[in-house]
Amino acid sequence: MDASPTDRLSDLPPSAKLVFVTLKRHGSLTQREIREESLLVARTARYALSRLEEEGLIEVRISFRDARQRIYTLSEAGETAAQPAPA
Repeated sequence: MDASPTDRLSDLPPSAKLVFVTLKRHGSLTQREIREESLLVARTARYALSRLEEEGLIEVRISFRDARQRIYTLSEAGETAAQPAPA
């Protein structure tokens, strides 16, 4: 059985969780904006983004303003994982 989005998120390293929370708080961001908001170095941010993408918790699209940049946002599974746990 596949793990739930919440379980997949909980198994990720702290840097990926920080990036996830940053995207949850701010919505769609570029990698540069993620680094600025999270204060992570470039290499750590890239690793965190790749792990979140592997787990299907974020979506990546090309920026219309600058095709060299990617825009990162929570996926449907990421939105599910972002919901508070039922009491």
